[in-house]
Amino acid sequence: MVSTRAQTGETPRKTPHPGFVETPARRQSSDIPDARSTGSDVGSKDMQMSVRGKKAPRSQDADGSTSSSPRTPGTAAKRGGEGTQRKKRRYTKSREIVCKLCENPDSRVGNQIVFCDNCNTPWHQACHQPRIPEHVIEVEEAEWICANCLNQKQNPADGANHPLEFGGTLGVSAIIIISPLLMYYLWIGATYYDGHLPWPARNQKLGEFIRQLGSLAYEGAFPNLKAWAIYWGFMVFEAACYLFLPGITVHGKSLPHEKNRRLEYYCSGMWSFYTTIIVAATLHLSGVFKLYTILDEFGPIMSVAIISGFSISFIAYFSALYRRATIRMTGRPVYDFFMGAELNPRLFGLLDLKMFSEVRIPWYLLFFISCAAAARQYDQFGYVTGEIMFLVMAHFLYANACAKGEECIPTTWDMYHEKWGFLLIFWNLAGVPLTYCHCTLFLANHAPSVYHWNPLALTAFYVSYLSVYWIWDTANSQKNHFRQEERGTLVKRRNPFQLPWQTVKNPTIIKTQVGESILADGWYGYARKLHYTADMYFALSWALITGFSSPLPWFYPVFFFVMISHRAYRDIQKCEAKYGEAWQEYKRQRIFIHVALVTGPVSRFARQIAGHGYIVAAPSSYHEFTGPEPLAYDGPGTDVGNEYKIRKV
Repeated sequence: MVSTRAQTGETPRKTPHPGFVETPARRQSSDIPDARSTGSDVGSKDMQMSVRGKKAPRSQDADGSTSSSPRTPGTAAKRGGEGTQRKKRRYTKSREIVCKLCENPDSRVGNQIVFCDNCNTPWHQACHQPRIPEHVIEVEEAEWICANCLNQKQNPADGANHPLEFGGTLGVSAIIIISPLLMYYLWIGATYYDGHLPWPARNQKLGEFIRQLGSLAYEGAFPNLKAWAIYWGFMVFEAACYLFLPGITVHGKSLPHEKNRRLEYYCSGMWSFYTTIIVAATLHLSGVFKLYTILDEFGPIMSVAIISGFSISFIAYFSALYRRATIRMTGRPVYDFFMGAELNPRLFGLLDLKMFSEVRIPWYLLFFISCAAAARQYDQFGYVTGEIMFLVMAHFLYANACAKGEECIPTTWDMYHEKWGFLLIFWNLAGVPLTYCHCTLFLANHAPSVYHWNPLALTAFYVSYLSVYWIWDTANSQKNHFRQEERGTLVKRRNPFQLPWQTVKNPTIIKTQVGESILADGWYGYARKLHYTADMYFALSWALITGFSSPLPWFYPVFFFVMISHRAYRDIQKCEAKYGEAWQEYKRQRIFIHVALVTGPVSRFARQIAGHGYIVAAPSSYHEFTGPEPLAYDGPGTDVGNEYKIRKV
């Protein structure tokens, strides 16, 4: 019989610590990244903490057998019998094991330290973004990979391995050249061709026509000093509002290329928006600056915006190269210029340029262009038509949504993945506000009799738009609040524009292998991209309110449908790569991307949408069994549908 040293009295027994599992004391070395040794005793018994990660090394028992942990009085009972080994391990408190982010060794219930199963880096549950869920702690077989490892697999710093978007160098070169030319072409049509597309006159040669367009652009859109003062005065004022007005500070997502640092974002959009409205109204009513001056100087302001967009794009690109702040570069200069070189540029470390340009500049400008049209019409006729007021309402709601939900933007794809390049710079500073507004320009340049809708139709416009806006606003809120609650970063803001059903309580979710969950409840219980459906309705209604006399207002919905389809396709690819089988399960549960057409009531809703000018597609859920007619909305139809579900799975 073999006696241990503890039994013979040569070694004192350890003080038992109920609730903790002891593992062999061993030195933590380079296998744990960022481990910090402070000279403290690894076997310190003053306090213990629990962490999860790789299995403990196998040790030999007195009888010659091997096990992963010693059989000591302090060892907790093993689940599944004597031969079952717990996967999770718990360490005594040691300064060598600290959280990657906060560098704190404390590990308490509800905020334990967890090791990544790929790189073995320790993280507190609350410090990691997204928050490490409890089931990773509770389920022995649950695998957990940190965001750093996942992002390195999905978004390696070397951009040479990334697939090229927009047709590569050739495609982005075409976009860079065509974008400003298209803006001038549409403006010339709105200003000199009565809202029609410019076209050569009979017997006019193409060269003469092009020279004519150039002459019109030079005469009517030359970037004069007044235009520079208006545009950059607005930019500087909004930058001051961003920095100095009240707001809240939130954190973005972890950035792998900066050792998972989470940037702080100052959100003062609400105060900025309403301060700008008050200042603009004061300037207009006092006569210092009439709002319709924006329309009178639209051509020159557009030229200033185009020049500014190109100039800032070049400065941003070469500045990033000079400062060596580049990321995911492909080695193709034109393509990298278009997509961007730097991810998170900040002016003096305070003004986040992406956040500033995405929230304030395009949507505030678009709203004030609509206000300018209303001011001009009131000055000319003494009243404002319902059609122009509809656009003022629509653009106000969009700009207001960006302002009141600004704290949700730092975790979006544009902020944590898209780089600061020509694509974001030019279109936010020039393209979006000065091409999406052609519905407003048409109404401002024509008599009300040209686009008049009867009161019943106008009422339908307002009611349907407000209804769809509620879906869009609450769907985006549900998605963002769900993610923030999961990460423990939810900030509930109090303002008078928050709509009901912003948050889904106890939602149905689908757990994934990456620690995040997929929301399959609320509006996302009906379709996967319902907020994109609402966006498409907005674009369509902005054009439809102008009627069919001009094709120019219809540029935006056509362009937007192409753009949002590409974005939806990219989103789906990203989710499939990230969530794997969990996303496939979500697709099986929620088969429709944009509109859920599965029952009689939803079919009636689809007919209502079609009554407003939509083309609504209603594919059958069970086309491989029956169709194309839908199943009856009754008991027998439900039974047949359930049978098809079983057969389909």
